[in-house]
Amino acid sequence: MTLGDFLVAYLRKIGCTHIFGIPGDLALKLFFALSRRHAFEVVTFSHEPGVGFAADGYARATGRIGVVCVTYGAGGHNMVNPVAGSFSERVPILILSGGPGDEERKLGTLIHHQAREIESQHRIYEEVTCASRVLTDPHTAARGLHDVVRAIWAEQRPGYIEIHRDMVDREIEVPDELIEWDGRLAFHESDSRKVEEAARETAAMFNASKRPVVIVGIEIHRYKAAHEVIQLAERMGAPVLATVLGKGAFPMHHPLYMGVHIGPLSPPPIVARMDEADLVLNIGCLKTDMNFGNRPPAIIQDKTVWAVDRRVDIKYHTYTDVGVRDFVRALLRQDLRRHRETVHYADNLPPAAPVNGRGTAALRVTELLRAVNEFLDANRRYIVVAESGDMLFAGLDLRVPRASGYFAQGFYASMGFGVPAAMGAQIGMGIRPLVLCGDGAFQMTGPEISHAPALGLNPIVIVVNNGGWGIFRPIAERHDLLEVPSWPYARLAEDWGGRGFEVHTAAELKAALAEAHESPGFAIIDARIEREDLSPMSVKYIKAAARRSQPPTTERRNPHGAVR
Repeated sequence: MTLGDFLVAYLRKIGCTHIFGIPGDLALKLFFALSRRHAFEVVTFSHEPGVGFAADGYARATGRIGVVCVTYGAGGHNMVNPVAGSFSERVPILILSGGPGDEERKLGTLIHHQAREIESQHRIYEEVTCASRVLTDPHTAARGLHDVVRAIWAEQRPGYIEIHRDMVDREIEVPDELIEWDGRLAFHESDSRKVEEAARETAAMFNASKRPVVIVGIEIHRYKAAHEVIQLAERMGAPVLATVLGKGAFPMHHPLYMGVHIGPLSPPPIVARMDEADLVLNIGCLKTDMNFGNRPPAIIQDKTVWAVDRRVDIKYHTYTDVGVRDFVRALLRQDLRRHRETVHYADNLPPAAPVNGRGTAALRVTELLRAVNEFLDANRRYIVVAESGDMLFAGLDLRVPRASGYFAQGFYASMGFGVPAAMGAQIGMGIRPLVLCGDGAFQMTGPEISHAPALGLNPIVIVVNNGGWGIFRPIAERHDLLEVPSWPYARLAEDWGGRGFEVHTAAELKAALAEAHESPGFAIIDARIEREDLSPMSVKYIKAAARRSQPPTTERRNPHGAVR
């Protein structure tokens, strides 16, 4: 069969239903092969970064591989930033790129869209994918595609396939095992002996502990272990915390859920409870600066179990080849002593201030977050997507009733993620998103929402408008470099086929949310806040960073040179 027909058959076999992309001259044959006979629903946006973020949001929401098709050079290079974010945060994406054919390459001249060399794009993607291939050999093309897709699934990271335009209609050999294959993809196999031994040792530590804590990270979501982790938590009865990147991997309204752990910047009740812990069980938690408040994690090795990256570190030794899902399942088979602790949820929001007589006080971020929490509690069929910047930190104080209903780039933190990722998530899940987005980030990719009416999507986007990249104002010497132009966000929404609102108070925001909820189309709420106002978590993070940047105090030394 032709490579184009094989690609369609293969993607359908693994359950692909949507292709995100933008057509281009060197990818036209590939692009139209994927749309032939309506094999997939093809979703196009206005710019490749929007395509990449949408495919990422789709993959996060569905747990399936997000598939992207772009042209060579100008298109592929535009996609590098979203793909880098997917790599950093363990999101399975398949990037399909076109490329120049043999005849063009034989000309011996530069080819339009080419950077340094024809192979340069492939080399760039080798840095931000777990596997990559350029399919030029009809004898090995089918196996090459299969190898990349298997790596994408096993690693839960992006992979790259480049198909030059004269290869799309080329007949290729398809091995019998691929024809007979049932389309199931597998994670890496664990060493069963190591899994059981790690589980037994962890269970013994847990049963001996008096004040254990469980911290849940992003691998629980990526490796489809959320159901088992809930069972494990209920068997253990210990408080459960989430990391910044792992927020949403454990239900936020579960009685054992205490909130988000971000090292010493956590809410005071969480800091106090962590100080009391005599065992910390970290399940699927990546060791990132964002997860630990931009400081190295305070690991007390004889009180810590850490299961991540296909290994389990217990005290002073390591079990390799142990996947997190297999480890959780093995723990469920252990005889665990149930702790009985009343857990109280904690966040960073201060107590609500008294409302003035007419409720005309200027809107602040804390009041905005309270209004959104009230809205989500009353309207539970929503997912939430938090943009990077101040809204990434603000989102830590949102409590979303829906399980696995919160998405954010909690580590790579690229601005521009929010709106297209929310649209991709709604395409995949069919559930309406609410997006928290700063005005600076909205001006990067927010206009992609103009595609929402044609795609049947209806996100509610709250543009937190402080006139610039506000999160940097407390630390920037020149505020003029942080300004962005004032856009008429509400009017743009109306022009693009949605509803637009401009709000200045908490009461106006609540009314706008209620009206947007009743509207069948998308909505943009232009929420005007003071220029210097930030979320509570951002304020804590910036203050801590400022303290760490101060020069060390002068050390006093005794006459023998020892530091006092």
